[in-house]
Amino acid sequence: MNFTSLFTKRLILSFVLFYGISLFGQDQDPKAKLILDDLSKKTKSYGSIQAHVKFQVIGKDKKPLDKPQQWILQLKDKKFKVNIPGTQIVCDGVTLWNFNQDAQELTIKMYQESNEEQNPAKMFTMYETGYKYKYSGTQVSGGVTCDLIELYPSVKPERKKFHTVKMWVDSKKKQIKLLKLIMKDGSIQVFEMQKFEPNIVFNDALFKYDTKGLKPEQINDERE
Repeated sequence: MNFTSLFTKRLILSFVLFYGISLFGQDQDPKAKLILDDLSKKTKSYGSIQAHVKFQVIGKDKKPLDKPQQWILQLKDKKFKVNIPGTQIVCDGVTLWNFNQDAQELTIKMYQESNEEQNPAKMFTMYETGYKYKYSGTQVSGGVTCDLIELYPSVKPERKKFHTVKMWVDSKKKQIKLLKLIMKDGSIQVFEMQKFEPNIVFNDALFKYDTKGLKPEQINDERE
């Protein structure tokens, strides 16, 4: 599966939370708001995050469309590194490197934090603005008791490829355990948090891509 497609169409939709807080209006479900406020406060306190995520797409016939993928996401401030089968993305907060392992091609761009298609940290803030939400009770996910919150796009929903987000929040740890995007085409995108490690010490060198060993014709530099 091509990562560029995944990154631009799926990753921008996803799940937990990392940066600033601007939570919702007063007309929202108060129970859900309390949980999301706690989630925001807890996650905002982390200096860094390493997340192991299982991603899979379920078709409208309820059958998997692809084999599950294992993703590893590392975040520190505005820096990040994403490993997905076939692709690696690295960003030092200024420059974005995208290496396609199948094509053995590296694309370099200037990083734009506001561009959701570039920023995996949006996984951690996607629900903070532009959504209505409600509390839907307690459910067990992976043996963990979670609070289930449902979110619905409220800003230009016609531009979204999904109509509902279901988020399972670990009731004790205040971390997202599972997230499902209910797509308009009837499919479901599933993001399962298998391992969540906060406050890991990352060397800043981790967030720079080493181009040594690549030939000039393998590098597509799109920076102006």
